[in-house]
Amino acid sequence: MKLTLRIWRQTGPDEPGRMTPYEVDGISPDMSFLEMLDTLNEQLTLRGEEPVAFDHDCREGICGACGMVINGDAHGPERTTTCQLHMRHFTDGETVDVEPWRAGAFPVVRDLVVDRSALDRIIGSGGYITAPTGSAPDAHATAVPKQAADTAFQNAECIGCGACVAACPNGAAMLFTAAKVMHLNVLPQGAPERESRVLDMVSAMDDEGFGGCTNVGECAAACPKGIPFQSITAMNREFLRANRRRP
Repeated sequence: MKLTLRIWRQTGPDEPGRMTPYEVDGISPDMSFLEMLDTLNEQLTLRGEEPVAFDHDCREGICGACGMVINGDAHGPERTTTCQLHMRHFTDGETVDVEPWRAGAFPVVRDLVVDRSALDRIIGSGGYITAPTGSAPDAHATAVPKQAADTAFQNAECIGCGACVAACPNGAAMLFTAAKVMHLNVLPQGAPERESRVLDMVSAMDDEGFGGCTNVGECAAACPKGIPFQSITAMNREFLRANRRRP
């Protein structure tokens, strides 16, 4: 396969950026998108040019580091992470646009790399539980209802990639925040901080400059882990409940 890539190049946060075209030949349909970018970077390095900077780590769809917008879609045309997107989903001779996450709370560091530490600060504001010190309690010591366990596991799948923010026309982080709130709030272990957690995390989200949610639903459509849109509704209920009970 041979593709024409138009990639966003930006040397630093305060520098102007631009879309730069590159021709990449010899692409195997079985390559992942990141392996294709590796091929491009090898060619650029051999030519003495600066390789394209992009985030990656596990390349197994687990860490959430590999975020980029491909032809206008967060993570590309398939509902998966960029590292698990394969080149067989593109056609020979196609022109592919590759851009970083576009959100005010995600400033561009270089090329396709953005600073997503705002998501870490949201988690740090309330994504924890009170746990006694000493030896670990028996696994069966605290009963967890099946429905609560299923909801917790479903929301805990969030990998913090930021695709929901990039896909949202408002740049909202509601789906991410909802997943981090709900996977703890539904469990008995998360009960001590249930109210402070949702109030603090929503407040931290607002302080980071994310946009407001208008129920467009693109966040859930782009999420590679399938976090349901209903998590936002559940978090809103938790937020209203906590506000009513606030001293």
